[in-house]
Amino acid sequence: MILDLYQTMVRIRKFETELSNCFTKGMLFGNIHTSIGQEAVAAGANKALEKTDLITTTHRGHGQIIAKGAKTDKMMAELFGRKTGYCGGKGGSMHVADVSLGILGANGIVGAGIPIGAGAALASKIKGTKEVTLAIFGDAASNEGTFHEAINMAAAWKLPVVFLCENNNYGVSVNIHSVTNTDNISVRAKAYDIPGVTVDGNNPLTVYEAIKEAVEYAREGNGPSIVECMTWRMRGHYEGDPASYRSKEVTEEWAKKDPINNFRVYLLNEGIEEQEIVEIENHMDKEIEDALQFALDSPFPDPSEVTTDVYSSDNERCVLR
Repeated sequence: MILDLYQTMVRIRKFETELSNCFTKGMLFGNIHTSIGQEAVAAGANKALEKTDLITTTHRGHGQIIAKGAKTDKMMAELFGRKTGYCGGKGGSMHVADVSLGILGANGIVGAGIPIGAGAALASKIKGTKEVTLAIFGDAASNEGTFHEAINMAAAWKLPVVFLCENNNYGVSVNIHSVTNTDNISVRAKAYDIPGVTVDGNNPLTVYEAIKEAVEYAREGNGPSIVECMTWRMRGHYEGDPASYRSKEVTEEWAKKDPINNFRVYLLNEGIEEQEIVEIENHMDKEIEDALQFALDSPFPDPSEVTTDVYSSDNERCVLR
């Protein structure tokens, strides 16, 4: 399992690093928000899920989506606006979805994935199925009304959902501690009488154990919980953001906690041969190189398809009344 976790983290890092390079060269449409530095949360959390489980994620969702099973070539094609992408090139960076993989979608609205996750969990409970939904959000979203409304409903009805907070300390340029009167987000679980825990989000094994426990708790019918993973985005809020609102000292301190570098050291200490690690890294290099080429070779959607998947195919239901 530990090599799988490492491979997932490296896959995400190399995918987003290539995306950043392409954005700098003006090759992408629109902006992107990378999760470079947060790979351990995605890798550990999704490793704890079953294939049939569901996730909702955020505008910074590439990593979570890849960790849930999305292919990097189709992901890359989507971000390049190509027809071969997951949403036919129409969703772009912030709206990747594939229900067949349990990916209910990234979302450009802060906190919007939280009630969607609660709704998916409600559907599971009504249908009597066993899937659990992982509703992923950032620290700043915990100050949105949707956070409190969705968690209150989920707690009252004991819905099978885990609320995962990726706490990278900043909502755009605002430090979460300057606008929140608690040291941690997870302490808010007490208000709804549900479990809440804060863990090291830069250790994929720690994340895995915390999410696994929360998922099992939900699957057994006990209801929701909050898992807060403390982490750090190495880059600005968006590509091109200089992140001048963060001090050099704090940034350098968090750089020492790079989840990939530290987990690589852990693997070596566990007796994994370095050559095996290098092979994973080289394989990921090739995969991302191929994914980029796949995107560049893919066609754009035909203009005639501009309303496809936007309006119902039933004309009567599309009539404005």
